Amino acid sequence: MTALGALFRPQLPPERLREIARLADGTGLDELWLWEDCFREAGISSAAAALAWTERVRVGVGLLPAPLRNVALTAMEAATLHRMFPGRVVLGVGHGVQDWMGQVGVRAASPLTLLREYTLALRGLLNGERLTSGGRYVTLDDVALDWPPQSGAEVLVGGIGPHTLRLSGEVADGTVLNESFSPDGVREARRIIEEGRSAAGRDDGHHRIVVYLTTATGPGAAARLDRELAATGLTGTPGLGVAGDAATVAETVQRFADAGADTVVLLPTADEPDPEGFVRFAGDAVRPLVK
Repeated sequence: MTALGALFRPQLPPERLREIARLADGTGLDELWLWEDCFREAGISSAAAALAWTERVRVGVGLLPAPLRNVALTAMEAATLHRMFPGRVVLGVGHGVQDWMGQVGVRAASPLTLLREYTLALRGLLNGERLTSGGRYVTLDDVALDWPPQSGAEVLVGGIGPHTLRLSGEVADGTVLNESFSPDGVREARRIIEEGRSAAGRDDGHHRIVVYLTTATGPGAAARLDRELAATGLTGTPGLGVAGDAATVAETVQRFADAGADTVVLLPTADEPDPEGFVRFAGDAVRPLVK
């Protein structure tokens, strides 16, 4: 069954998260997703709060920028969340927005190399391994977690370009695709990811795909969607975003599921007038219509 989520945009102040998390939990949404965007809310602390305020909804962070975070610290924080909230944590890592990484002095000369080393180390630590490595960017000397997750932990990679998508297939448990992917784009991404998995000789289960879907509903929905696509440079790409009622949104979600998405996360527009109402709409109206 396709999982349905909604996203809390970090343009909202952190004090709005509590109500939205509780709504996601109470309305029956499968997942609530957060962004770690510079220089707004931090991903791990926001996820910890959302998990503590809720009982069953899974909380995802997409994405944690690898250049910004030492991999051992990310592993410690991730393992702590997995131990306290087993089965409810989904974490993704990515290159980070390069301009932002440059602002704080951590921009990598080879983001792909960093992400490869980082993801392999993070997965190893979360799997309870003791690691010693001397890569270009990730250096570990006899490092192991005292409290690794008890039941394993997924590590997802966020990617747009083919090199990163192929890398995700090689080293990650899943992939986060942003709102620039149409259903056809998801199909192509799945194909490239599977190429990476095949090249790495991986047959270790299903590779999960999470995709964001820009969504607008209510009065002025079509105009808000058009403004959002224009603001993000995505105008003219067919199959992106949806504006309309619950049935229209659910039909679009199904198209993404048919294309290979395991989780579709409804992304409100930046000018969404009622973020809490958006979550109610997603959970109460759309979720029952999604297979």
